Amino acid sequence: MSTIIYPSPIFGPVRSRRLGISLGVNLMPADGKVCTFDCVYCECGFNADRRPTLPRPTREQVAATLEEKLKEMVSDGELPDVITFAGNGEPTAHPRFAEIVDDTLQLRNQYCPKAKVSVLSNSTFIHRPEVRAALMKIDNNILKLDTIDPIYINNVDRPTQKSYNVEDIIGHMKEFHGHIIIQTMFMQGTLSNGFSVDNTKEEYVAPWLDTIRQIAPQEVMIYTIDRETPDHNLKKASHETLDGICERVKAMGIKCSASY
Repeated sequence: MSTIIYPSPIFGPVRSRRLGISLGVNLMPADGKVCTFDCVYCECGFNADRRPTLPRPTREQVAATLEEKLKEMVSDGELPDVITFAGNGEPTAHPRFAEIVDDTLQLRNQYCPKAKVSVLSNSTFIHRPEVRAALMKIDNNILKLDTIDPIYINNVDRPTQKSYNVEDIIGHMKEFHGHIIIQTMFMQGTLSNGFSVDNTKEEYVAPWLDTIRQIAPQEVMIYTIDRETPDHNLKKASHETLDGICERVKAMGIKCSASY
């Protein structure tokens, strides 16, 4: 198994296809994965194969380790372009997420004021007022929306919460009033149960585009598989396919980038 489990609470810096030199903040345990999705393409593997034994890092541990790393990067003369909440699961699930965001913004302002603060989220906790308020404070509020089709979501993103409803998620995305970046994985292939994961088909793209228009985000980031996935039947979407979708987003007057 060559999927990735990240150190915690700080990892990197790593070079992100979409964000540049990124210093990672992992609010999940260092020895496993805790996520409200169980995506078939997750670079951290399937939830059941990555059960952690360690606790999540505390707010105090995150702040202390981040400050230590930022001091080191300042000393080395290599500052991050972005501080990114990502890692082994859903960052907004941490019970102290809002306070940790405040600490991170303070440290960013002190040590690397030009760096952006980003959160990569699957959107499952954006209904919580404290999470939404925290995401409004950061530079890049990057929220996942792979499709609006519930059957596809249940087969590919595989929410662990029975209450998950994509229409509710879309409604809460609109509440950011444009302070949101939509991130979408496009791919091809077929799961072992015969389900096609090809969301580049028009039956998926057209309603997704209509939803993007309704949400009116500041930006859309589309991408495809880059690292090994836990389900080995998945395939990259082509450059031409991603570029075509990207141009359709731009035609609506919304900034869009494609990563291959």
